[in-house]
Amino acid sequence: MEEIVNRIANSKLKTFNLEDLYPAGKREQIDISQWLTEGFILREKDFRESLKNYDWSAYNDAYVALHCSTDAIVPAWAYMLVTTYLQPVAKKVVVGSLEELETILYTEQIQTLDVTAYRDEYVIVKGCSNKPVPQNAYILLTQKLQGIVKSLMFGEACSSVPLYKSK
Repeated sequence: MEEIVNRIANSKLKTFNLEDLYPAGKREQIDISQWLTEGFILREKDFRESLKNYDWSAYNDAYVALHCSTDAIVPAWAYMLVTTYLQPVAKKVVVGSLEELETILYTEQIQTLDVTAYRDEYVIVKGCSNKPVPQNAYILLTQKLQGIVKSLMFGEACSSVPLYKSK
C-alpha cells in the first residue's frame, strides 16, 4: 500500500491568517443622539450635563465607535467632548461604524507588522475567519506584502486564487 503524503504540509507555502492580528477586547458602539434633544438638537449645556452624569464604566477596556443614528448635524467638538470621558477607560475611540473601527485597528496592526519573514516566500492569505476581518485589511496586507513575497495567493492551499508573482 502506498503511503499517503500531505503535499500541502510539505509545500513551501506560508499561510498568513489576518485573524491572528485581531486585537482582543470588546467592541462597543455609542449613539450620541441619546444626548441630543429629541435626538436632533445639540444644546451644549444639556449635552455637557448628560455626559457628566453618564456611567462610562461599561466601556472599560473597550474599543469604542461613536456615531449618530439620526440626521442631526453634530459638530466635531461634540465627538471630542465624548472622547474626553472615554479616554480614561476605553482602549481606543473612533467616529464611525464598528466596521470602520475594525479597519482602523487592523490598519494599526498591519502598519507595524514585520514582514521580513515573508521575503521571497510563497504566501497564501487565509480567506475564512471566525473573527470580523474587514475587506480593507486584505487590501492593506496585499500592499504590505506585494514586492516582498515571491508569490501571493488568497484562500486555502487546496483552492487558492493567485494574486501576485514577482518578476
